[in-house]
Amino acid sequence: KAMDDGGLFGERIDFAECVRYQLRGDKMGGDTMDGFQRVQEQDDNYLAPAVKEIEEMHEAAAAKKHQYDWDIVWPNVFIQVALHVGVLIGIYQSIYEAKWQTNIWMVIMTLYAGNSITAGAHRMWCHKAYKANFGVRLFYMIGTTMAVQNDVIEWARDHRVHHKWADSDADPHNINRGFFFAHMGWLMVRKHPKVKEMGKKIDMSDLEADPVLAFQRQYYILLVPLTFLFLTFVPVYFWGENAAVAFYVGAVLRLALQLHFTWLINSAAHTFGYKPFDKNITAVDEVFLAFLTNGEAWHNYHHTFPQDYRASEYMWKSNISACMIDFFAYMGWVWDRKRMSKEAIERQKRLK
Repeated sequence: KAMDDGGLFGERIDFAECVRYQLRGDKMGGDTMDGFQRVQEQDDNYLAPAVKEIEEMHEAAAAKKHQYDWDIVWPNVFIQVALHVGVLIGIYQSIYEAKWQTNIWMVIMTLYAGNSITAGAHRMWCHKAYKANFGVRLFYMIGTTMAVQNDVIEWARDHRVHHKWADSDADPHNINRGFFFAHMGWLMVRKHPKVKEMGKKIDMSDLEADPVLAFQRQYYILLVPLTFLFLTFVPVYFWGENAAVAFYVGAVLRLALQLHFTWLINSAAHTFGYKPFDKNITAVDEVFLAFLTNGEAWHNYHHTFPQDYRASEYMWKSNISACMIDFFAYMGWVWDRKRMSKEAIERQKRLK
């Protein structure tokens, strides 16, 4: 049943019926289903690509004799170098020095921060694919802070621009500038002027009105160091880990793994795979990448149907984030999950 925003805990939905629906993929009593909003058309796709503007930008770029030069931000380069030097230390300590509990802690926190980005910042806040109560939003906010990918409002602005003007000069991590640029290079150079120009056109009022995100944005610089302290403190206090090992394995190595898994969505998921829904875009579907990215690399589907909370046509196939969202819905903490109808999906396959 659809839930209202009534606090941390809400009424549970019938989980067995939810699973039966997922397995059948058919309609359950009209367009409003138990915990789902059935999406028949693309009318609610507010991030539909601005095709005409993208074509105009491609034409303008092709006409230029001198293409855009990368303006390197050297402090960002040094941060990346320092992070990856720390990763080498963390890998050594993880293998030879860390206690098994510390490695388990690192994996759990990697999954937590990563899913806070994929299920929270991405599917809920950026794409408005479902709604959640205060407790879930707070849970995601802490995890996205731990992920160190900017505050959610800034993250979502870049991602909405990416969808609206994908693969153009306005795309923050435009794959046409190369695999490395799309993966992490874009974080070490100044944004293309078109990214800034189009970013100003994106309406962010929905996220700016969320008090959880407003708090994160105001105190982000203070919150990030606290997450590093927390990630280091827990292994030291609870199972007597060496502080340096706890820091490099539990905080630094964890951060790098989670970042690279996220960055694969911008690079590999626009390069290696197949295109069952739209052959005219660079985004692709790839099952192994989907496993590494919590279900985000069903990317051809996602760019075609960005409002679907699963970011995939499948149930829980290589999609940890969808599993987590469905569990929260079972607990009554999440509601109004949007998913494309089977008819709309099959229609798009025929049209691709």
